[in-house]
Amino acid sequence: MIERGEFIEWAEVHGELYGTSRARLEAALNAGNDILLDIDTQGALQIKKQIADGVFIFILPPSLAALRARLERRMTDSPEGIERRLQRAQVEIETYGEYDYVIINDIFEEALGELASICIARRARRQNVNPLWIRERFFTQEGK
Repeated sequence: MIERGEFIEWAEVHGELYGTSRARLEAALNAGNDILLDIDTQGALQIKKQIADGVFIFILPPSLAALRARLERRMTDSPEGIERRLQRAQVEIETYGEYDYVIINDIFEEALGELASICIARRARRQNVNPLWIRERFFTQEGK
């Protein structure tokens, strides 16, 4: 699948292969849907090169200590696995400048509100308004 270009992005993360289906993503975009991908920075930067009008949001934990505590509470990784994830997180955090927005996920409800605000603002951009819709409603006899 990788060789055939079926993924818009793919990466090996923590010894596992992950990818996003190009066909599914394009179908959802063509249907006018907003798409949120929870992917690592490798994947995000691959997509950014291919989708010029994408909006890229980096979600940060409030600190590495808070991230460590969250990983430990999940109880899904060994102590060594947690250390690997923390080291990887530091590498990924260095790329925050490549993103359009940064959300600090300290208080979940606030972070979710910021994410929703970005999505709403994106939809309201002038470039997303069909000029034909404006013309029909405001500059024709039927619109009066």
